[in-house]
Amino acid sequence: MLRAHLALLLAGTLALLRSSPARADLKSKSCTEVRKLYISKGFNQNDAPYHEINGDHLKVCLQGHTCCSQAMEEKYGQQSKHDFKAAVIEPCNNMQHVFASRYSKFDEFFKELLKNAETSLNDMFVRTYGQLYMQNSQLFKDFFVELKKYYVGGNVNLEDMLNDFWARLLERMFRLVNPQYQFTDDYLECVSKYTDQLKPFGDVPRKLKLQITRAFVAARTFAQGLSVARDVIHKVSTVNPTSHCLKAMMKMTYCPYCRGLVTVKPCNNYCLNVMRGCLANPGDLDSEWNNFIDAMLMVAERLEGPFNIETVMDPIDVKISDAIMNMQENSMQVSEKVFQGCGQPKPLPPARTARSASDASFNSRFRAYAPEERPTTAAGTSLDRLVADVKEKLKNAKKFWSLLPGTICKNNWTSGDNEEECWNGSDKSRYLYAVMGNGLANQINNPDVLVDITRPDMVIRQQIMTLRVMTNKMKNAYNGNDVNFIDLSDESSGEGSGSGCDPQKCTGEFNFTEVIKERSRIPDVGKTDNKPSSASINTASL
Repeated sequence: MLRAHLALLLAGTLALLRSSPARADLKSKSCTEVRKLYISKGFNQNDAPYHEINGDHLKVCLQGHTCCSQAMEEKYGQQSKHDFKAAVIEPCNNMQHVFASRYSKFDEFFKELLKNAETSLNDMFVRTYGQLYMQNSQLFKDFFVELKKYYVGGNVNLEDMLNDFWARLLERMFRLVNPQYQFTDDYLECVSKYTDQLKPFGDVPRKLKLQITRAFVAARTFAQGLSVARDVIHKVSTVNPTSHCLKAMMKMTYCPYCRGLVTVKPCNNYCLNVMRGCLANPGDLDSEWNNFIDAMLMVAERLEGPFNIETVMDPIDVKISDAIMNMQENSMQVSEKVFQGCGQPKPLPPARTARSASDASFNSRFRAYAPEERPTTAAGTSLDRLVADVKEKLKNAKKFWSLLPGTICKNNWTSGDNEEECWNGSDKSRYLYAVMGNGLANQINNPDVLVDITRPDMVIRQQIMTLRVMTNKMKNAYNGNDVNFIDLSDESSGEGSGSGCDPQKCTGEFNFTEVIKERSRIPDVGKTDNKPSSASINTASL
């Protein structure tokens, strides 16, 4: 009787277990949607199970019943690197294109402006001075060659070049206004020494030197600033993520698939912590980047005002012609003082004197150049329009690196305003941890990405120094001081490992003396309602 009773009790218990909903669900839980998504990425369909399997083999995602085989987890790990680099490169490429296109336009404009100015001067002087100009045209060609050489980064001292131009012009003019004398090279060298003292060209050389120096320094530095910004973005965007970053990326983007949660997106704050951890080194660029942008805006204001290269180069032919006319009008006084200082030159024979005087007779042939005949623009635009456009783009580029993690999250992964039913790294639930700040030092307690804050990335440090140097060049250009051209051709292409540099070789401000080995993962529930700024990079306006 007792045995029969026990048998009935056991049979009833087994029946209840078989009919348990949880057990039925566990047995029948399908991985069909996960399998479809996996295959859609081009992966081997044989890797993906149809139903949940035991997950003891998982190394990154949570173990337990899972829709991911070992092969799937490995493939997802590889895909995470591709996804991360693509997500970073997209906004970086957009910003890089902004600076690259503006640099090309500025470069085209400045070079065409110089070409137009040279053509205008040549046309005007041929009509005004005829053969006399043609015989001395090499002097003016050399003048523009030196200006071009300076702009493209040649070793040209603008002040010395301009002094030499006026000295050589005085030598030639002195011959023309004194055709009855014979001048040796030594005598003409003596004449050139009186350029500053006699001021044969009036105040034009002094004014033009100031205008050209300021305008060309500002123009060249501004154009180089655009190219430096372009190159910095490129080099930073190609730095490889660390292994810890890739694990965090996979956990955020593909581990929910292993749980069958194919439609659940990462929580906003969770994604921010992952991306700020992955972009810890680029985050340190933000301060120097913003200083650089501010300096660029300062120089832009100069280009719109007193350092406008267009207002200097456009009428340069008239200014030089005015200087020549001033020399002609004061030729007697200038000659007398030169004769006193350099001695009385030997007269030419009568026949040669008459011929030289005929060649030099050009006083009455000067005419004012009609404004409508002058080129007014270069490259189909004007400097004011170019600068206004770049200023707008520069303002949009502020805080690019600090906004980059949020921009990437918003564009690629996050759940929007749904903070309750989002993937928090382990389940579909609210994310409870505090959001880390930007930059390497702020990742010391990042709950989602292990970041070695004692090993800053060398490529990033190089770009920080490049921005710092360029900012100082900008400030000098803003004040009208000539600056050396920066040759960046020897720098790294930027394809870095992301593993960092030796702390002993990094700059002091990033050299930590104490290695932090323990990391806290204590939820800060009190701060979860304080959402970080939702600002992101407005790539649409770039």
